[in-house]
Amino acid sequence: MKKNYKGILAGLMLAALSGLSFAQSDPLIGKWKTIDDRTGYSRADVEIQKKPDGTNEGIIVETRNIPGAEKMVICSNCPGKLKNTPFIGLPFIWGFKQDPKNPREFIQGHVLDPIGGKVYKGKARLNANGKRLTLRGYVGVSVIGRSVTWVKY
Repeated sequence: MKKNYKGILAGLMLAALSGLSFAQSDPLIGKWKTIDDRTGYSRADVEIQKKPDGTNEGIIVETRNIPGAEKMVICSNCPGKLKNTPFIGLPFIWGFKQDPKNPREFIQGHVLDPIGGKVYKGKARLNANGKRLTLRGYVGVSVIGRSVTWVKY
């Protein structure tokens, strides 16, 4: 009987360790605090998840106002079906794939600017410890664009 418990315990430990290694190989997954590059204030929190097709998507889970400005709650400038939807639950980034040549880089994504309402091509890069994400939205080539930094919770 003791042997069965040891086998079950070993199986549970193996499952936990394999789950841990999966989480470590997916450093983009989790909750991130966005930092506005123009004001330096955090405007929102984004939860990044892996979709069944293997791409990453970030949904706004919390918003903040910046001092002296009213808190925005509806994406009135968003394009198409996203127009006039609440910011909470809004897909903010999508389609990001881990670069097979560099596991700290994510490519082929799209970034929504919810204030301006435009969708840009996107790429992202994690710093060495995985706690900061530099996200770049651009038109055409990445030289013509804007970068923001997010901090992982």
